[in-house]
Amino acid sequence: MSDIICVTNRKLCGGDFLAQIRKIAAAHPKAIILREKDMPPEEYAQLAKQVMEICAAYGTECILHSFADIAIELGAEAIHLPLHILKEMPEEMKNSFRIIGASCHSAEDAAEAERLGASYITAGHVFATDCKKGLPPRGLDFLREVCRTVHIPVYAIGGITPENIKDILSCGAAGGCIMSGLMQCEDPRRIIGGESFVK
Repeated sequence: MSDIICVTNRKLCGGDFLAQIRKIAAAHPKAIILREKDMPPEEYAQLAKQVMEICAAYGTECILHSFADIAIELGAEAIHLPLHILKEMPEEMKNSFRIIGASCHSAEDAAEAERLGASYITAGHVFATDCKKGLPPRGLDFLREVCRTVHIPVYAIGGITPENIKDILSCGAAGGCIMSGLMQCEDPRRIIGGESFVK
């Protein structure tokens, strides 16, 4: 199975977003996180339903982002949350999900996310990336520290490429998250299915 989680950003997708999602889902990444958190809730719900259907057709895990109420309404089993939202989430709501991911930016964040019931975390940004222009990357030492701190899977995010995936795996990460590379790639299998991405 691939070690890559696709994180979406429809604004980076030059063509038909759902067609790109279909190509990515068909390539069988570890999961697709539908991160379009700037959308109004009603629009996100409509898009999420379509993306969940595509992912189900290809047997690919679909993880919704931020909108926990919408995820529960749609019967989604997986949610990814900023840490501050996870902190405020009632236990009863957490129990609605089989998988809960959290975005972390320090070893302390990671430990708290694990304590709060996260199934996995994303840690970043590890390498320089256009998504975080002007912000220095946290680097591999940061990633190593996060991986040592928790007992749940850690997925590195920020500047992850086929060329540096081995570096993040050597730090103890379970895999990496890719956004722009997959949103803009004509053949996602080249990224997701590449030998360097498979344990």
